[in-house]
Amino acid sequence: MSGHTRAGAWNRTSAVLVYILIQLAALQIAGAAWAKDIMVEIDEASLVRLERPASEVIIGNPSIADVSVQSGRLLVVTGKSFGVTNLIVVDEKGKQILSKNVSVGIDNKRYVTVHKGRNRASYHCNPTCQTALIPGDAADHFEGMSKELRNKFGIAQSALEGGQSPQ
Repeated sequence: MSGHTRAGAWNRTSAVLVYILIQLAALQIAGAAWAKDIMVEIDEASLVRLERPASEVIIGNPSIADVSVQSGRLLVVTGKSFGVTNLIVVDEKGKQILSKNVSVGIDNKRYVTVHKGRNRASYHCNPTCQTALIPGDAADHFEGMSKELRNKFGIAQSALEGGQSPQ
């Protein structure tokens, strides 16, 4: 009888081990698929080289990422806001050259996020910390930085046009 009990315990242990190995394999496959995504940081660009010239470029959600064609075989993908969208590129015959997900994130090594209850504020720290304009930050934090940037760009544009700086 005790041999039968050991065999039953061994079978349950083997079944658990097989289940764990299957789950680990599934995670590895999912990780490999995710690694094939085009990864780009918010407010930064990434180059994508194509095997043949592109005729059309389609981005699923242009509020997450933007794509521009630099030459027929070179794309620039720019991260605009956090999230995942897709990119499809076809050639002049309408044949698909590329179909990938574009994941837009943030470089956590250079940014610090401060939470005060539900409110969040982000700072870029390299080597000192400065206020960063990151979607999802508290409205007053985000709007204050947005206003400063609009003023800065307005002054620069005015200087380029030879006019007076905005008051």
